[in-house]
Amino acid sequence: MYLVDSHCHLDWDSFDGEREVVLERAASAGVGLVLNPGTDLARSRRALELAERFEAVYAAVGIHPNDAGEWNGSAADELRDLAAHPKVLAIGEIGLDYYWDKTTLELQAEVFRAQLVLAAQLELPVIIHNREAGKDVMAILAEWQQTLADDESPLAERPGVLHSFSVDKAMAESAIEHNFYIGITGPVTFKNAPELQALVTELPLDQLLIETDSPFLTPHPHRGQRNEPAYVALVAEKIAELKGIAIEAVAAATTANVRDLFRVGVPV
Repeated sequence: MYLVDSHCHLDWDSFDGEREVVLERAASAGVGLVLNPGTDLARSRRALELAERFEAVYAAVGIHPNDAGEWNGSAADELRDLAAHPKVLAIGEIGLDYYWDKTTLELQAEVFRAQLVLAAQLELPVIIHNREAGKDVMAILAEWQQTLADDESPLAERPGVLHSFSVDKAMAESAIEHNFYIGITGPVTFKNAPELQALVTELPLDQLLIETDSPFLTPHPHRGQRNEPAYVALVAEKIAELKGIAIEAVAAATTANVRDLFRVGVPV
């Protein structure tokens, strides 16, 4: 069984001094690839450093909406340079965040759109952050994906993933209609998440990715502890339980989805 943790922040300080051991535990749990998105320029650099250091680690580069204040022309140029590395698979984590009041909504939208333009130019999929901004996120993404289709860009068929999805069925259906994948994280294992569990039960397996978002969103039964890539197996296990299928089927499908979205070599 081969699993992929398609969203993990190994660059965070909470992993300092333990990354080798953490990745060994992940390998023992069947996790063969870990994708580490950046959230600002410094963390994007760090994600790429880790990708160069560890064979199983790949990177995405981007500026999170809460860090949109650092966006300027030189930031765009640096992201472009970082994205040229063969172990960079995507632009992200980018999007909108209306929960935290760290940057204006106008600036968030401007930086989000600018990074979508960059992704289109580089033909790299995007990793989307959405917090309490689902309507605006989907409107921007639908417009962008339609532009890709009009331009006959191959990216229109694999534009990206909505990371740690927790919105409603209507948004999930809209995302899938526009060829986006849906990322599922630890909250699907929580006893107090019946709506998310019901949604995951209905979503097509060929549109799902599994993630940890480590060190955050730790799944049951480790909730309250630091999350880590090995625990993506618990997300896969819960999806298998909800759909009434074997965990091996979830592993195979979500790994194939990673291959198709990020154009990375994985066994399927």
